[in-house]
Amino acid sequence: MATSHPRGLYLLFATEMAERFSYYGMRALFVLYLVAAFFDAPTASQIYGSYTGLVYLTPLLGGYIADRYWGNNRSIIVGGLTMAVGQFLLFVSACLVNQSIFSEGGAIDASVDNGLSRFFLLAGLVALILGNGFFKPNISTMVGDLYDRGDTRKDSAFTIFYMGINLGAFISPFICGTLGEGSWDNLSPFKWGFLCAGIAMVISVVIFSTLKKKYLVTPEGLPIGLPPAVSALRQEKEHEEEEEHKSAPARENSPIRKWGSLIGCVALFCLFSFWGADDASKVSVNDYISAAINSIAIVLPIFIITDRGLTTHEKKHIGVIYIIAVFVIFFWSAFEQAGSSLTIFAKDNVDRNIMGGEFKVTWFQSINPIVVVCFAPIMAALWSFLGKRGLEPASPVKQAIGLALLSVGYIVIAVATNGVDPSVRISMFWLIALYFLHTIGELSLSPIGLSMVNQLSPARFASLLMGVWFMSNAASNILMGQLATLLPVAGSAPKSFMGYEVVTLTDFFTLFAVMAGVASLLLFALCPVLKKMMK
Repeated sequence: MATSHPRGLYLLFATEMAERFSYYGMRALFVLYLVAAFFDAPTASQIYGSYTGLVYLTPLLGGYIADRYWGNNRSIIVGGLTMAVGQFLLFVSACLVNQSIFSEGGAIDASVDNGLSRFFLLAGLVALILGNGFFKPNISTMVGDLYDRGDTRKDSAFTIFYMGINLGAFISPFICGTLGEGSWDNLSPFKWGFLCAGIAMVISVVIFSTLKKKYLVTPEGLPIGLPPAVSALRQEKEHEEEEEHKSAPARENSPIRKWGSLIGCVALFCLFSFWGADDASKVSVNDYISAAINSIAIVLPIFIITDRGLTTHEKKHIGVIYIIAVFVIFFWSAFEQAGSSLTIFAKDNVDRNIMGGEFKVTWFQSINPIVVVCFAPIMAALWSFLGKRGLEPASPVKQAIGLALLSVGYIVIAVATNGVDPSVRISMFWLIALYFLHTIGELSLSPIGLSMVNQLSPARFASLLMGVWFMSNAASNILMGQLATLLPVAGSAPKSFMGYEVVTLTDFFTLFAVMAGVASLLLFALCPVLKKMMK
């Protein structure tokens, strides 16, 4: 068996690196732009949560269309071009923002009409969401398609690919953020950050389109990523492999299951849309988005687990995925505060002066990917070292450790802000420590979870169960947006969450520390049961 990786892997590496540069460059500026030009901080955080939630929802649609009709190649190109259009629409939005929106004191003047700029903002976000749905699931799938089933190089291939993701995420805040980070009385720089992100997306598509035919092939030389109708040889081979790995003969499902799932999804959507609303006219777009994601997140897992072809062992394995997915919601809802409340906190409450210069708010977004690039090999070596000695923790234990590190990160920042006057800025190194701890927690949870889903999923449900895993990310981002609105803002009344009143920044960070800590302890307690179910 060959020891070197196919050149197609490095093509996908470069394509994904440019796409992640575009995504994270825009993400670093997004909340800052919303707060500077359109909304207050809580509303901006909710919009950010809805946007990132939909980003994790649309891969279900994009993956289905690619599997049934377009193939990976066309889906990636369409998705990439659509995202490029989205970034350019954000550029137009920033160009059209009325600079007179600010009053003398620097606050937003609500009487200034910014309707056209908002329209292009919304259009850009829709394009980015749809484009991501076609791009994200298909490029990851193609990494695996470069190798035969059982090829021992797959794990290292995904590690290399993951490094590409984080390399793009590391570079982009420095370039897009530096170009685009505007001030409260000057919005024009934002447009250059969005333009830079759009150009990166175009470069990603050009690289992929130019070299895909030459390098994206199987070990036998067959092209990958083609539409199903024209990839008969590849499909035939996959069908043979699927038959070899099928654990039980499929039994026909009742049509009631399919229609019941659809009706249940609609009913839940209606229920969630108007849950707790005193006036139906006050239900917002964010409420509808939250309702859609939460409804699908409930119905899709039930639809899968009720398939009559599943064996008892397969149902236990799927049950493990579902249980871990619930805990993942708590992890990402706290972790993804990086793009919303922690960005606002860095802007308003952190001393960013360093050696006579200014550490840009957007640069904090580069801490996570550089820690991933530096420490992912160390974490992998650690698990390998422990594994050789029979001491490697089971996957659920590693994920419980990830939640515990997330809690410790918030404890650190809660201690840093405790008793500090809101007008006093804390050292930026407290926030860097939080990001470091959170990233080590991510390395204990995220790649381990992806590997676990791949390992435990029955072959015929592999894509759908990966979709369920991404759905937990979508649901967590919705929760993240709602929790971010609790961030104390000068001049606003204290808010509460499930009876817990958030008055100070310390209260806010303590909420996440307790939430992640309790989730970690519960998962540790469930680990013996989960390990039995995984056998």
